[in-house]
Amino acid sequence: MKSFFYKYRKFFGVLLVFSIIVISLFYTALKPKKTLPIYNPSDVNPELVDTTVQYIANKHFIADFSFTNQNGKTITQKEYEGKIYVADFFFTTCKSICPKMTTNLVDVQKAFLHNPKVKLLSFTVMPDVDSVSVLKDYAKINGVIDSKWNLVTGDKKAIYTMARKSFLAVKQGKPEEQYDMVHTENFVLVDSQKRVRGFYDGTKKEEIQRLIEDINWLVEDEK
Repeated sequence: MKSFFYKYRKFFGVLLVFSIIVISLFYTALKPKKTLPIYNPSDVNPELVDTTVQYIANKHFIADFSFTNQNGKTITQKEYEGKIYVADFFFTTCKSICPKMTTNLVDVQKAFLHNPKVKLLSFTVMPDVDSVSVLKDYAKINGVIDSKWNLVTGDKKAIYTMARKSFLAVKQGKPEEQYDMVHTENFVLVDSQKRVRGFYDGTKKEEIQRLIEDINWLVEDEK
């Protein structure tokens, strides 16, 4: 038996290599390709969505906006045109989940520091407190890179509208206060076509890793 295998060792070697290649090709062909969903208001927890858009089941896009960032610069949709970006809602005096969320966004900033296609956008839900100067101080303390990450403030009604009608990420606050907002831990991933592609718990490291992986996938997919 040994002499038989020895005699045909080259044949069996070639057969083994061929089998490995064929199995690899089948595995590659049958392995599900990664995809990211496109979220619409009807796909999201109704608590996070304004009632006027909850019925929308397709073709949902981030609306145009205009706010002021930590440097007093007006930031509009134009600033994010053709970009992949992560949006979130916070306030500078938050002592619960915000510090952890900010730290984790810094990690995302580091991961894409040299990729101009990826940016960050943070909205304050307390614009009456978070003025430009307050946001500037917060940015300095937390290592925000101005060219990469905008912290924006502005009209509370406009922020509320963006949060609940575009980014689908903020709960309504006190019923008696029309534009009261309760921000969540959600990070929202937006693609270059202004579509929502994912939601991530900004307080969890494993979710941040998933976010980074999904951003990398979008970067490659949009090439």
